[in-house]
Amino acid sequence: MIMNYKRRTTISVAIGDTPLGSDYPIRVQSMTNTSTNDIEASVAQCRRIADAGADYVRLTAQGVREADNIGEIRSRLRAEGYMVPLVADIHFNPKAAFEAAQKTDKVRINPGNFVDAARTFKKLTYTDEEYRQELQRIHDALVPFIALCREHHTAVRLGVNHGSLSDRIMSRYGDTPAGMVESVMEFLRVFVAENFLNVVISIKASNTVVMVETVRRLVRAMDAEDMHFPLHLGVTEAGDGEDGRIKSAVGIGTLLAEGLGDTIRVSLSEEPEAEIPVARKLVDYITSRAGHKPIEGGISKGYDPVCPQRRVTNEVAGVMGGRMKPIVIADLAPKALKGKMRPDFFFAADGCPDDCGNDRFIVPQALYKGYANESPLFTLAEIEALQACKAPLKWLVVSDDVAIEKLEPLRGDTATVLIVEPANVNVPAGEQAFLHALTDAGITLPAVIKNTYSDTDDEWLQVKAGADFGTLLLNGFSDGIWLSAPRFADADRVVRYELGILQASRLRMSKTEFISCPGCGRTLYDLQTTVKRVKEATSHLSHLKIGIMGCIVNGPGEMADADYGYVGAAAGKISLYKNKECVERNIPEAEAIPRLIALIKANGDWIEPEA
Repeated sequence: MIMNYKRRTTISVAIGDTPLGSDYPIRVQSMTNTSTNDIEASVAQCRRIADAGADYVRLTAQGVREADNIGEIRSRLRAEGYMVPLVADIHFNPKAAFEAAQKTDKVRINPGNFVDAARTFKKLTYTDEEYRQELQRIHDALVPFIALCREHHTAVRLGVNHGSLSDRIMSRYGDTPAGMVESVMEFLRVFVAENFLNVVISIKASNTVVMVETVRRLVRAMDAEDMHFPLHLGVTEAGDGEDGRIKSAVGIGTLLAEGLGDTIRVSLSEEPEAEIPVARKLVDYITSRAGHKPIEGGISKGYDPVCPQRRVTNEVAGVMGGRMKPIVIADLAPKALKGKMRPDFFFAADGCPDDCGNDRFIVPQALYKGYANESPLFTLAEIEALQACKAPLKWLVVSDDVAIEKLEPLRGDTATVLIVEPANVNVPAGEQAFLHALTDAGITLPAVIKNTYSDTDDEWLQVKAGADFGTLLLNGFSDGIWLSAPRFADADRVVRYELGILQASRLRMSKTEFISCPGCGRTLYDLQTTVKRVKEATSHLSHLKIGIMGCIVNGPGEMADADYGYVGAAAGKISLYKNKECVERNIPEAEAIPRLIALIKANGDWIEPEA
């Protein structure tokens, strides 16, 4: 982990006329959801994606015919003046990869299914010699493919997905970040041995915690073997709307903030061109930190930056801290909220109103600013006044550059909560440096992170808040968050964004979790309409995770922690899952949602929606 923003140094990779790597800007990309056999529709969608600002466009290639079609699509785009590199996405079919290597700018292959059969979740047993033979089989399959890519100057993406690890990897390593890393390293070692370095790596999951840990593990593994390949970042099956944007900002933003990532895709269950502005905002926001005022400090003793544990804090008044779920604070009046989602605390600038009801408030008498007159140092008198306060919770606002020794009088205090505000344009790094220093000092006061944004645009607020708070939360600093957006018009959305960030960080569930893919040429039904219909039928089931997947490539695996799954099985046919088990196969699409509801009811998980 670094406190001062700096891109990780990588080698450069040639992809058409748009090279990739640390010497070049972070690239953004998307993927078509048209059938690759519909050349006209695919060309038109590639144009729209490129016009939106994409640096690369990916298309699915189930077979040789589709791979050949990508070459025709590329020729037509070039004739129209569109030079955007095209990437062929391959699963299960090495013959399609060989064809695509001759027709496209980059070929994505998945180590989980390029050589191994489709995942069946079967437990396999290998002796060391049998496993060595499996690695030789990978080598023998890759060498001619590498030779063809070298001949045609075609780049390769090794793309591992949490949802499509092979049974071989699963049997030896389990469904773990370590298994995902080894899946790609097995292939990468062959490329390095063959001295073919025109390679990009992606290693993705729909679970942001798994995704972030896995990328960090991959970088550590590559560093150990003196490999410096560029990274493609993404949160798979992020969903649509604000959920998809926030979840992507949490996962991708956390890694970008550490200098990791050379190209990104924000995967939304929407039209692919809608992904580009979100990705561009995220890249622009993080890279704007370059050259910021240096931040002193480092990580605390015993802290694991690859797989962080939650910071140890006191539990305060049975409300927050300790092992309790993170709280949400909102600086708005309760009457401003129309929806059902509510924060844990309101900040009442004018004191608790007469009609406060059951809502909890932070009132000015219990909120102490720790840096009066713009000074980051507060006085002993202010500390004594705080300790004399009779409120059950005492809130001390501090800038993240406050001197830690000024907090010594509060050592062991079990009633005070810190509100930490940023003092650096690199918002999460400054806040983390302060909290690491607090940990090393042995001060266990719980801390709420308060970030203030002047944005009035939904997408900008989702991206900034998701990336900033997500970084703190995924790194173990999770007692609470306070998103202050004084110029933002919709109070309900501010609270939804706060709770959405906590849910995307896998720390607190407040609504149904929908794990939905963005769709591609393999999708077997109208994904966007279906996502909307499934949400309408089940969005009141806030205790459940529901997967909505276009096909079986990543479906059963990527939604492995979902309670129920809706997966395209064939044209017009749907299969339903309970956890990882397929319980109903090839249901007519018209019957699928009623049957999904029936399945949820049969397992005792249905709750009738409120009138």
